[in-house]
Amino acid sequence: MNATSIIRTFSNRRDAGRQLAESLSKFAVDENLIILALPRGGVPVAAEISKALGKPFDILIVRKLGVPGHEEVAMGAIASGGFRVMSDEICSMLGLTQAEIDEVVRRETAEIIRREKLYRGNRAVPSVAGRTVIMVDDGIATGSTVSAAIELLRYEGAKKIVIAVPVAPPSTAERLREEADEVVTLIEPEPFLSVGQWYDQFAQTSDDEVRALLKEHHPEIELPRVKTGESLDGKNVLHQIREHAKPLTGAATDYDELVEMIGDASVVLLGEASHGTHEFYRERAEITKRLILEKGFIAVAVEGDWPDAYRVNRYVRGEAGDHDSVEALGGFDRFPAWMWRNADVLDFIGWLRDHNDHVFSLGHQAGFYGLDLYSLHKSMNEVIAYLERKDPEEAAKARTLYGCMDRFGSDPQNYGLMVGSGVSDSCRAEVIQQLTDLRAKEVEYLADHGPAAADEFFFAEQNARLVKNAEQYYRKMFRSNASSWNQRDEHMMETLVELVAHLQSQQGSAKVVVWAHNSHLGDARATELSQRGELNIGQLVRQAFPYQSKLIGFTSYTGTVTAASGWHLPAERKNVPPGIEGSYEKLFHQVGIPNFWLDFSRENSAVEALRSARLERAIGVVYLPESERQSHYFKADLVAQFDAILHFDLTRAVEPLERTAEWAKDEAPETYPVGL
Repeated sequence: MNATSIIRTFSNRRDAGRQLAESLSKFAVDENLIILALPRGGVPVAAEISKALGKPFDILIVRKLGVPGHEEVAMGAIASGGFRVMSDEICSMLGLTQAEIDEVVRRETAEIIRREKLYRGNRAVPSVAGRTVIMVDDGIATGSTVSAAIELLRYEGAKKIVIAVPVAPPSTAERLREEADEVVTLIEPEPFLSVGQWYDQFAQTSDDEVRALLKEHHPEIELPRVKTGESLDGKNVLHQIREHAKPLTGAATDYDELVEMIGDASVVLLGEASHGTHEFYRERAEITKRLILEKGFIAVAVEGDWPDAYRVNRYVRGEAGDHDSVEALGGFDRFPAWMWRNADVLDFIGWLRDHNDHVFSLGHQAGFYGLDLYSLHKSMNEVIAYLERKDPEEAAKARTLYGCMDRFGSDPQNYGLMVGSGVSDSCRAEVIQQLTDLRAKEVEYLADHGPAAADEFFFAEQNARLVKNAEQYYRKMFRSNASSWNQRDEHMMETLVELVAHLQSQQGSAKVVVWAHNSHLGDARATELSQRGELNIGQLVRQAFPYQSKLIGFTSYTGTVTAASGWHLPAERKNVPPGIEGSYEKLFHQVGIPNFWLDFSRENSAVEALRSARLERAIGVVYLPESERQSHYFKADLVAQFDAILHFDLTRAVEPLERTAEWAKDEAPETYPVGL
């Protein structure tokens, strides 16, 4: 409700709550409704709403992070559990140091802990998952604490979030309407001045008053059903993991049971918790070799660009072109080059070439393919090059159609920015037309019906499809993270499906190993990413191949990693701090087995003990250890995310083929003791 035309005041917070309850009466029919108050001032307001609607109410503790020396100015907010929202703009504008920010966070975290104990005692926090939540305060000024609370509730799985306050400035209310599902206010005065301006009595609500109201008005709250194993204490969980963990010692038999678990699956996804850890690359290659030799897998599809990976594919199949593995990996020349141009991938490519040289038929060779879509301009050039060999007239048409993209320069982000902001028209029609034109010529171009011609056309067609999808990806890049993320993973899934179909048509079977980051390959539905609207290839594979797929993830506790400090910055060898409290990494370290794997595909006591969400670390090509709690951890249910997990306690950085000065300057970087 927006009543900007009505100027009124409230006698006190209880009076405001009674008036606000009238505007919220429509929610009384919702059986899953819960009212949460932001203490302290929101509690008297919420108590009256709870009484009027006959619904339970509780507290949600969120604290403003005030600028040091100007505490009335919010630089962010923090909620229970360390959930934080920061205004990078304010911090940067005021030149705040990390130490200054950390001190405010430390102080407010201590206050949250104090209030939780004071107000809640041993009483459990009510579940909001799947419920409608009315979040109440006595008024809103900047809305920073409310924004943090909204993000927390989204994270916890609330079905609908309604913000209800007696008074708020119009600009803040408008912004919050974009974040919450609904915002209910009684007045939105302009000028606003302050919340207390609109109350006759606005004395500070005391801790004792909050405790008394909770005791008086708090009815029984339905708690979430405890899953088997969640009540186990830490020692029992560790005991169950130790009992079922399968040590990895470097023996030839390490993966016998893992290969047996994979069984007849035709799509196996092998993840990584970083893009720069030697052990992840090495062990992933060892498992893949066994799948090729023992299970008949004939393709490795990686989180790399299609044309660059296909150059490797030609090399490992013995086709004319590159003379050695280093040269074959030359296409991976853009940032982050170390992701595929590293010593471990070089060894695997050499093995793959040797394997293919000794198989008894071409149908038993194993190929190497890329799933990603960052090669927009390179793929356009590959389409034109193919047409120049096959049909020069069509090549000229392709140049004209793709010329639409060329006018934005070599960086496709320029295209996304210009088109996404409405400054320029898109090239969507042109790239779709080119793909359509190419497909219309398939019969003509495959007139000789040879397998080499079919492979060549398939390569060109996938490049044209990549251009179409990449155009859409860059248009979405400046709209929302979820939109562009989904576009990318949907493209990777589409490429995988196309690859499987092509291999089946040419070789009669198609068993594919996929290499990519855990965040792409673990089922997104088991992570907080899903609550942001994100999906990934792991989820899509399970939906498309429910009985023919296995998802296998990797974790580590500490060591070093190859990563950059920013996009397009040089590769560095960085220290990886020990896994934090509440994380799978810390839990697996406490097991006491340096390296092991766990099978989640079969029910056992370890699986049951792990059936609850914990923090999971994800290190990308850009890694900032000093802020990793905020930027590199997310909540996940590992058992639901993967069919198996491999843990390596102490890991080291992958070695780039081209060592930058930044990477080589620290030949023996400090590592963290494993015993921490």
